[in-house]
Amino acid sequence: MNLNKIRNFSIIAHIDHGKSTLADRMIELTHTVDERQMREQLLDTMDIEQERGITIKMQPVRMEYKSSDGNAYIFNLIDTPGHVDFYYEVSRSLAAVEGALLVVDATQGIQAQTLANLHLALEEDLEIIPVINKIDMPSAQIEKVSEEISKLLYGDANASKEKIIKISAKTGQNIPELMERIVQDIPHPQTKNICALRALIFDSTYDNYQGVLAYIRVIDGEVKKGDKLYLISTQEEIEVLEVGIFKPDRKKIDKLSAGEIGYIVTGLKDLSSVKVGDTIIKSEEKDKSQTLKLPGYKKVNPMVFAGIYPKNSEEFEQLREALEKINLNDSSFQFVPEKSQALGPGFRCGFLGLLHLDIIKERVIREFGIELVITMPSVEYKVELKSGEVINVRRPQDMPDPSAISRTYEPWANIEIVTPKDYIGAVMAVLQEKRGQYRYTEYLDKDRVILKYSVPLASILTDFYDKIKSVSRGFASVSWEFEDWKESKIVKLDILIAEHREESLSQLVFADDAYRVGRKMVERLKEVLPRQLFVVKIQAAIGGKIIAAERLSALKKDVTAKLYGGDVTRKMKLIEKQKKGKKRMMQAGKVDIPTNIYFEILKKE
Repeated sequence: MNLNKIRNFSIIAHIDHGKSTLADRMIELTHTVDERQMREQLLDTMDIEQERGITIKMQPVRMEYKSSDGNAYIFNLIDTPGHVDFYYEVSRSLAAVEGALLVVDATQGIQAQTLANLHLALEEDLEIIPVINKIDMPSAQIEKVSEEISKLLYGDANASKEKIIKISAKTGQNIPELMERIVQDIPHPQTKNICALRALIFDSTYDNYQGVLAYIRVIDGEVKKGDKLYLISTQEEIEVLEVGIFKPDRKKIDKLSAGEIGYIVTGLKDLSSVKVGDTIIKSEEKDKSQTLKLPGYKKVNPMVFAGIYPKNSEEFEQLREALEKINLNDSSFQFVPEKSQALGPGFRCGFLGLLHLDIIKERVIREFGIELVITMPSVEYKVELKSGEVINVRRPQDMPDPSAISRTYEPWANIEIVTPKDYIGAVMAVLQEKRGQYRYTEYLDKDRVILKYSVPLASILTDFYDKIKSVSRGFASVSWEFEDWKESKIVKLDILIAEHREESLSQLVFADDAYRVGRKMVERLKEVLPRQLFVVKIQAAIGGKIIAAERLSALKKDVTAKLYGGDVTRKMKLIEKQKKGKKRMMQAGKVDIPTNIYFEILKKE
């Protein structure tokens, strides 16, 4: 394959700015897929992606494009997610390409995740092609958005605006001009030819029949079926069973050469043998592995932790296999086994955010049919004991006795909010409520600003995004990254339902917020818990002290319905007997908590 005729690129943008629609138009224009097989969001292959209208997994596709100069080019496109919880997918895709299309919605302008994804692309030193999408919309502000992009990329609102491609991914307007710009502006891949093969694993998945499939970008040399390869990090040796490309379904080919993107079938059944970011070389060159090893990816640190337990403890091993398979193609998700006295064996899992947690939960239920119990999500805290030892606390049950604690530290995040200036006051009020510390304000233009704050990560876990969207009428957008650990007073808040301590609902909270959080929790539980045949006490407690309480009234059964006459005392006797029975049930009864209850608590205002 001639390297000069290859273009590798990703599409990056804020969520819902039209990445997947643009990919669809490119696939149509290049006739990569038969017209009868085309559908909207073709590269979003999971049911959850199509239902929610968001991209969760990056997805590569190979297209063949004939340019205006008569030459045929290979386009390797990687479509990426737009939500902040899936930024690691974006960073991995950008390490496998030479360029990126920065897509901005003409009706919304630059948003917070636009900036975050742009920073990732600039870190990889990629060629950026700015694209304004949805120019066919009546509310499109093409000139204003052009100035925003010019200021962001070139430092001057009026500089180089002619470099910005203006398209409508929905109608296909100006897509051919964009394809020509890709040919002209995105550099072709480079190779050093220093070895027989060197390839980067940028993603992987599992096939029940073929084992682990590694998605690779070939840097040097070539790979074909039957080659004996060496995986540097895991020191695993394999024989290639199949080589192929994405069209976007997998398609077998004879070989992959330098500059190309595709997959290899490893045949490995041990899921831990293949790691994203690893380097593949030929087995005969494994003695040079340390000099040939590619930089790989930065280690990703989960920010949100929750316990995942099978509702039926006999399904523990099936749950382990399910999580291993999900981890294979989502390396930002991490898990370790743990045992709960109340819930039995399960896993303590780490996620990049609440949406990430929600998606993993849905995938386990849908793809593997396992009913789950999930504990309240929390962030990680550091606790310094009086003995001088520092421990990491990822779940409320691990919190030491208060008498043994010297200091506690919580994670803080740098947060960027892009908002119209009319809503600055309302947005700042929300940040103040969330214990945010103001850093500075930057103007994108005369109408929109970027607010930069430091905020405790725990404060933005639950209803933060909803509140920001509410006070800004949906116009503000948010992105964040981890900043540092800061000292704070953290306590364990327990929830008791029918006087039983519910381990799955316990959480660690800022001491000054304990009463407010406890009060909100019991009120929300009163709304979302199913009523029982007896009165249910719902209480929030710190240690042995009850700080908030509610009662869920009992379901009433008409025990007098069978009476058809006689003295009123017969009716009163039955009612009194019912009261005594409900009293006994209240003392001994236990409430079965539905598996989705914690998400209901988080979502409900």
